[in-house]
Amino acid sequence: MLSLAGELWAFMRARKKLWLLPLIVLLGTFGGLIVLTKGSAIAPFIYTLF
Repeated sequence: MLSLAGELWAFMRARKKLWLLPLIVLLGTFGGLIVLTKGSAIAPFIYTLF
């Protein structure tokens, strides 16, 4: 996993695509939020935000 992140960072640095970093962080955050709240009691409250 760390090598994937390192390769992605090297790609963004070499190609001057640093604007992709906030998008990747946002997608990762939302994905993690959905996965972690899938079976919990707070899931209905999270889904109302979207």
